[in-house]
Amino acid sequence: MKQIPLAIGPEPLPTFDNFVPGANAAALQHLRTLVLPAAPVYLWGPPGSGKTHLLHASAARCRAAGQVVAWFDAVDRLPWTLPPAAALAVIDRCEALDADAQHAAFALFVDSASDGVQLLAAGRLPPVDLPLRDDLRTRLAWGHVFALEPLAEAETRAVLRREADRRGIFLSDEVMDHLLTRFERDLSHLMRLLDRLDQFALAKARAVTVPLLRQMMLEEGPEAAHEPVAPGVPAQ
Repeated sequence: MKQIPLAIGPEPLPTFDNFVPGANAAALQHLRTLVLPAAPVYLWGPPGSGKTHLLHASAARCRAAGQVVAWFDAVDRLPWTLPPAAALAVIDRCEALDADAQHAAFALFVDSASDGVQLLAAGRLPPVDLPLRDDLRTRLAWGHVFALEPLAEAETRAVLRREADRRGIFLSDEVMDHLLTRFERDLSHLMRLLDRLDQFALAKARAVTVPLLRQMMLEEGPEAAHEPVAPGVPAQ
């Protein structure tokens, strides 16, 4: 009989305290000490570099202080409007803004400036390379711009180890090496993989091992079973 996994509680919410800065300490410090309203802030970097974590941490700090936050994602339905008494407006995934969303984002910049609302945005590319209208690129580049970098391997291992300990999983060096050499090193991807592996191990009532990980990938189907090799790592 298949064992039903028990919930271990909600995932920890993104905060400044549980953000592992690595090479991104300057961005973390700036957002920690930001007094609203200030000049706009734009964060850019590849997936897994911590952009959305810092956006959520900034929003959480404002909400904890009783302030109103307006959050906009590139795929959110229009129109975009600032709620009354908003203190912070967030725009995520700027590289994916279509023509209508770009118009809405530019209007947010204008409204934020006139209403004294802090603007915080993020995307995968620096402002100059974003496929956006010129006036919006200029606005995104006008304030403080921080380039974020993914964690180094040692830091990624530390984050995975911390999350495994939180879940009560023993993550051996063999499993850790397999995760980091046979899968994408995007931290968000690895955390989702760890979550699936945890649930699979509970359902099978087995310890987390490399054979169990391979079994999970095979049972999830051909696409999930594909193990993309990290850049610079030879296939084995």
